[in-house]
Amino acid sequence: MTETTNKAANAPVNKDFQLEDSLHKAEDFFYKHKNTILIAVLVIVVVVGGTFAYNRFIKGPNERKAQDMVFHAQQYFEQDSFKLALNGDGNNYGFLQVIDKYGSTKTGQLAKYYAGVSYVRLGEFQKGIDLLTSFNAGDQVVQAMAYGLAGDAYMELGKTEDGISYYKKAGHYSDNELTAPTYLFRAGLALEKAGKPADAISLYKEIRDKYPQSTEGREMDKYLARLGDVRN
Repeated sequence: MTETTNKAANAPVNKDFQLEDSLHKAEDFFYKHKNTILIAVLVIVVVVGGTFAYNRFIKGPNERKAQDMVFHAQQYFEQDSFKLALNGDGNNYGFLQVIDKYGSTKTGQLAKYYAGVSYVRLGEFQKGIDLLTSFNAGDQVVQAMAYGLAGDAYMELGKTEDGISYYKKAGHYSDNELTAPTYLFRAGLALEKAGKPADAISLYKEIRDKYPQSTEGREMDKYLARLGDVRN
């Protein structure tokens, strides 16, 4: 019995037969699922082709049109003419028109940031918040700045808890020495204002330990000492 089993195990395999059998199985599978497979292939073709067509014939031209539209609004923004930057001057478009027409483009998203800043600078804080919190930068530093400015706007409205939340969001969104220590420090100050010194101490220590070379990091021992937390 064992000898027979071993002979069977060591017998040469008919590869042609195995290949032919596999082909038949593949054909059977195709005919059984033909409609599903053809629909799936069609969907792939449409998605790939549609994505290519969208990028070439819609997205690309829309991006260029948005860039043309936003030019004068950016100039007004740089001149601190925020109302003209938002609404245009009657001959040239403002950020709001760019957002309305091409808000899904990269330039349209950037217009949201500019418009949010403009509203905050004009003292229309809630309008600024609405734009800054719906803005999608695609860039960690700019996105952190948008969250941080939303925190400023909430603080101006007296909404300290929301301000703290957005300062923390800004501070932790991008681990860099430009924005992180700045917004974490603002969160700490806001926590002090809210009567939460222990939470402020925790953030001040985070700034001191993670960003010791930043302007804020070099000052943290002073703020910690003020709250009674002295490093030995």
